Amino acid sequence: MRHDRQGLTCRYRCGDACSRPEPNPSSNAYFGDVMQAVLDRRGMLRAGAVIGLGAGAGVALAGTASAAEPAPAAPAHPLGADVAAPQQARPPRGLQYETVAPNLDDAIRVPTDYASNVVIRWGDPMFPDAPEFDFEKQTAAAQARQFGYNNDFCGILPIDGPGRRYVMFSNHEYTLEPLMFRGYDEDAPTPEQIRIGMAAHGGGVVEVTRDLRTGELRYDRNGKLNRRITADTEMVLDGPAAGAEVLRTKADPTGRSVKGMIGNCAGGTTPWGTFLSGEENFDGYFASGPVTDERAKRYGISEGSLSRKWERVDPRWDLAQEPNEANRFGYIVEIDPHDPRSKPVKHTALGRFKHEGATVALTRDGRPVVYMGDDERFDYVYKFVSDKRMRRGHSRAAREHNATLLSSGTLYVATFTGDSPAAEITGTGALPRDGRFDGSGQWKPLASTTKSYVDGMSVADVFVFTRLAADKVGATKMDRPEDVEPNPRTGKVYIACTNNSDRGKAGAKAGPDEANPRNANKHGHVIELTETRDDPAATTFAWNILLVCGDPDDPSTYFGGFDKSQVSPITSPDNVAFDPYGNLWVSTDSTQALKINDGLYGVVLEGPQRGSTRLFASVPVGSECCGPVVTENFVLVSVQHPGDLDGASPEQPASHWPDGGAAQPRPAVAAIRHLKGGRPAKIGV
Repeated sequence: MRHDRQGLTCRYRCGDACSRPEPNPSSNAYFGDVMQAVLDRRGMLRAGAVIGLGAGAGVALAGTASAAEPAPAAPAHPLGADVAAPQQARPPRGLQYETVAPNLDDAIRVPTDYASNVVIRWGDPMFPDAPEFDFEKQTAAAQARQFGYNNDFCGILPIDGPGRRYVMFSNHEYTLEPLMFRGYDEDAPTPEQIRIGMAAHGGGVVEVTRDLRTGELRYDRNGKLNRRITADTEMVLDGPAAGAEVLRTKADPTGRSVKGMIGNCAGGTTPWGTFLSGEENFDGYFASGPVTDERAKRYGISEGSLSRKWERVDPRWDLAQEPNEANRFGYIVEIDPHDPRSKPVKHTALGRFKHEGATVALTRDGRPVVYMGDDERFDYVYKFVSDKRMRRGHSRAAREHNATLLSSGTLYVATFTGDSPAAEITGTGALPRDGRFDGSGQWKPLASTTKSYVDGMSVADVFVFTRLAADKVGATKMDRPEDVEPNPRTGKVYIACTNNSDRGKAGAKAGPDEANPRNANKHGHVIELTETRDDPAATTFAWNILLVCGDPDDPSTYFGGFDKSQVSPITSPDNVAFDPYGNLWVSTDSTQALKINDGLYGVVLEGPQRGSTRLFASVPVGSECCGPVVTENFVLVSVQHPGDLDGASPEQPASHWPDGGAAQPRPAVAAIRHLKGGRPAKIGV
């Protein structure tokens, strides 16, 4: 059974994971259980209830608080029985825009006085000598020098100070070959089609220029920093597991060099000027005979040849021939955008699992702390605390030192405990008597660079088979934790749990108890975590549920106590971001759960409007909204898999975005700008 996505996305992104048993067989507590305790423990939403407002943006510091035409503005109104009802109060700075109405349009919809443009699309040439994209005449050689497919995470850094020139990085998470090629035969793809798919994966670094007169962002084909990273790019394995026996192959007997990154979903931008990229659904790329290794099963490796058939052109994708190759994927990859010749680095010290992304906070003494989620039903939330301090500045010595920050430190996994009686937890989403979803938690150490804290597992074992280590220490099972990101203004950490329809199912391993928010959590939720003493390196924390997502008319939803008649429907929170004022922004990934297009939502975090959630932009039909970046002057969103609807094909496309007319749909990065009197203005003010 598929959950809330179209068939192609399910099959090509995660290998129909929802139709297979989840790979976590442990009996650990389930955050759904903890959350249920919480969910059932915080006071049913009451009409007119109003609480708290927001803050946040960027790297958190401990103790600190060719393009399409500009998209038309969508009809804007608050949602609810009375669509003409006024907002109860003026939104905080950064969120002052007219709410976009939910829709199923084949366009990006933005508020009145806003416009969008495409920054770069699948197939756009990234180098002066790269060929122009031709859907009918694709080649692997051309794709390796063009923007890849299904861009997800976006990160952007100024090149010469804020304002005009930037360097942008995008992940290319996965390919949808049936939408990329006419007459594609899943059972017998051609070798060239396979190689095109491999070249369309990975990532891209590209220079971007902002037009100060119009506010538009465009990529620069001639940028000296432009770079493509593919499934064949040479990379370095570093950290405590580098060189381990389980990472060695025939092609790499050292266990320290690997080709390519795959399934890269979200990521992060470091305060020392690099980008982080998370390898997620890597299990869906490997053919295998019968799987007898329980460690491989825990990562979803299954028998058979999967959809892409990469093993037909490169035997390393066949685990019968290279049994250790899969162990070399599932890491956080660091990319230096300022040196196109540098090798990307896979950091084993940050653990191996289905990384959604990785975001960085700094302790008071300057040590990086990296927050991460394992995007699988019933899997875990992690953090890594470096044992080195960041050096400021851009000297060669500082850059060389900072390149080692994620190579050594301690990896932790989270346990969550609810504070309501079990009898108050029903699985319906009814809030408990104390009227809040909250509790406490611990970060349990798994291993440092030199010491394992898990019985029966070596240091290398922990960092390569991290899920098994987390199982052993009793980590709390979550509802697909995706982005885990600290608010740069407050230091609070926000966890997007996308969904988990399996919780509470008959025969399921985890039902509603102390930590579960609700049974059949189809729409997901957002957790707010506060580290003890506001110290990112702390080993204890408090937490509460900020949002329980869905249709506001659904009694199981919760919006921080805010009046539900004044919020937008939202489902499947995927990525989070913060604007310069500290407000939370949430992008969504579910084209089916509420039968509306995905989008980007602004959420108030503090004050009387806390929990107010309003749609800022919706993306075209069949697409996912991901990789949001919210700055003072522009917003970036990745539009992934436009037109991915059941029955769609190149012969019968379900979308023509971004080029319009009869064009094939193309994933792309889009920029949104605010205009006042035809001139660029600040976002949300």
